[in-house]
Amino acid sequence: MMKGMSTLYYIPIPTVYPYAYGPYAPIHHPADLPRHSYGKKDHQKDHGSQPFVLNIEEAAKQNQTFRTALWTGEHLQVTVMSIDVGGDIGLEVHPEIDQFLRIESGQGLVQMGDRKDQLDFERRVYADYAIMVPAGKWHNITNTGNRPLKLYTIYAPPEHPYGTVHETKEIAMADEEHHI
Repeated sequence: MMKGMSTLYYIPIPTVYPYAYGPYAPIHHPADLPRHSYGKKDHQKDHGSQPFVLNIEEAAKQNQTFRTALWTGEHLQVTVMSIDVGGDIGLEVHPEIDQFLRIESGQGLVQMGDRKDQLDFERRVYADYAIMVPAGKWHNITNTGNRPLKLYTIYAPPEHPYGTVHETKEIAMADEEHHI
């Protein structure tokens, strides 16, 4: 041993976590939580202005309609959408409405611009991507994948009438022309 050096010893000191549960343990038992079935009709209707909780990712992925409003309040609306392969949401603008969209599965192309004939903003989007559309921006999302594009969207304030369900894009377009 070198002069002036002493031997170091490691003495383990037990640590005690001061709480009843470990640092990563849930404080509830998962069996105590309510179970949801997304095949139920109550998850395919508008629950507007009532407290409502659901797994939005599962609801979006299991949605088979072009558009279904899940919740319509006074200042906010949540819808789920399913865009067919090669289809799109349709070029549109909401002069007074901001819009948030989140892709849950699939892939697509987002286009936006100040004029419908000048969509100079383009981005490819995939699962877990979020899209923010400011009020007054023309926009469209096209499904570029090989399976339906599943997403949910939040409008503030609401864009569609309470209880909106559009089975297909054609029905949605006809309904929008009827309400104009």
